Amino acid sequence: MTSTNEILNSFETAVERYVAELNLLSMDELLEKENEEEWSIGQMYMHLIQSALFMQLRNIDHCLTNNEHTVHSDEVKTELGSQVFEAEQFPPVRVKVPASPQYTPLQPESKEQLAQGLQQVVDRMRSTATVLALEEAATGSKVLHPRLGALNAQEWFHLIEMHYKHHFLQLDRLKMNLVSD
Repeated sequence: MTSTNEILNSFETAVERYVAELNLLSMDELLEKENEEEWSIGQMYMHLIQSALFMQLRNIDHCLTNNEHTVHSDEVKTELGSQVFEAEQFPPVRVKVPASPQYTPLQPESKEQLAQGLQQVVDRMRSTATVLALEEAATGSKVLHPRLGALNAQEWFHLIEMHYKHHFLQLDRLKMNLVSD
């Protein structure tokens, strides 16, 4: 498995690309949607920020504190979860979830909101990497992921990096739609 520092470095490189792309886009481009079922680029950024802060990093905290949200360490990943972690990436397949108030991210209020959100995730990833590097017991407690199964703190950390890299496919597709208008 890839080391915590390697994952962090790869994640920071991914965020650098997201920041560079953000700087090239206007607010109108960030908010543009092909249709009501599609996300805008801004919504995709909000999804990355919110899922890292409010799901993935929170689940790392649960694993490290071994609280009521954790499952027994004997719990395992699903077949998809095993494949994702063996490949160290998500399959290059588009995941389409129907629009819903619970899942569809809100449009961003500003580019600054997105830049600050990305920086907040980087800061949390850095502080979490320090804890994980010191926490050899990070493999004990696990939290269930809805599609990937039981993940420990290190796996949740790696998941954030893989998730950010996976969304480059969506970013490229959404940017192409901007060009074709």
